[in-house]
Amino acid sequence: MRREKVDVLIVGGGAAGLAAAISATESGAKTVLLERDRSTGGVLNQCIHNGFGLHVFKEELTGPEFMERLWEELKEDVIRPNFTVLEIKPDTREVITLSEDGIIVFEPKALVMSTGARERPLNSLRIPGSRVAGIYTAGVAQKMVNIYNRLPGKKVLIVGSGDIGLIMARRLKIEGMDVVGVVEIMPEPGGLIRNVVQCLEDFNIPLWLSHTVIEIHGKERLSEVVIAKVDENRKPIDGTEKVVKVDTLVTSVGLIPQNELIENFVEMDPINRGPVVDDYMRTSVEWIFAAGNNVAIHDLVDFVYDEGKIAGMYAARYALGEKLPEVKYEFVRGKNVGVMLPQRFTGTQPFKIYIRPTKSLVKSALKFSDKTIRKFNWRIRPSEMIDLVVKDFEGFDSKITVEVSSLD
Repeated sequence: MRREKVDVLIVGGGAAGLAAAISATESGAKTVLLERDRSTGGVLNQCIHNGFGLHVFKEELTGPEFMERLWEELKEDVIRPNFTVLEIKPDTREVITLSEDGIIVFEPKALVMSTGARERPLNSLRIPGSRVAGIYTAGVAQKMVNIYNRLPGKKVLIVGSGDIGLIMARRLKIEGMDVVGVVEIMPEPGGLIRNVVQCLEDFNIPLWLSHTVIEIHGKERLSEVVIAKVDENRKPIDGTEKVVKVDTLVTSVGLIPQNELIENFVEMDPINRGPVVDDYMRTSVEWIFAAGNNVAIHDLVDFVYDEGKIAGMYAARYALGEKLPEVKYEFVRGKNVGVMLPQRFTGTQPFKIYIRPTKSLVKSALKFSDKTIRKFNWRIRPSEMIDLVVKDFEGFDSKITVEVSSLD
């Protein structure tokens, strides 16, 4: 076992981690980025569709092209692949890792957690029936097709209309599979509207809203599923059952932020399912910062990139001895506010707030403690984050209630 001292240690080499490494090295900090895979990039390596980078680079890129841009920005060789973090000790500031060279203990002055998210498995849906071959999460199906050049089957039903599920419906259709449709238990799509249009409507793939799979049948390989319409409580409605003959089921039923390494000693947000952060992307433990989908699930990789740059820059400043400002304000969730970050801020700089509404509204207003901050004259949806820069925080109490209310 050997020890290594660094200024900034970054765990996770996806878009947030690489962005953090870019800004940390630019700030002059000795930086190390740990990635458990053989190469950095995370899920972007298998996202060969376009639509990335419109905010950050002002052009439309594929996932691998987006990652290439980050590699070009990163001027120093700080990446350590094939490293698994076993434990983080908050009292001694030790990060215990396992690599091909054995156990290595890092002693960072600042830590950036950018561990991303994992897919919610089929078993979380509690669908009765056989657990047979032919059932995949959307990410696994995507990797099979885009990385290993293998089709998961011949005839497929997609469960869940999250962005990955919508994109995979189109991808599997292009590759020759019979995509019978997408079922969504909610009354609205779970992904971006642009993906509903480009991935389903443009390819004549049906979307069955307020529907779900209630049974799975098959012996060794999936042979059929039973779908049904659901009521407002998401309970199947008797008499609406329909048998769908398929040999493949692909699930896109949400992502879970990965925070097992820090959730026992860092304050966590029960709605975001990630650490509580301030406008510096600093957690409740002053030397630990966080950014990306492990903080909250984002719609766009551009948002993840922006957070990573902030986390890396301020982690570096902290590691190099700068005293960062203390938190003065706290956001409290009000009506129609779900995912929200940051939850706290210092009041020393403009910052971007991200909010995911809990229900759709045709016309609405975002309010901070009854003060209207922004009006929306278009439909806002839970599937699309609201993001805006907060500049004016004078006159507010230390606790600010955030709500999204209807203008009708």
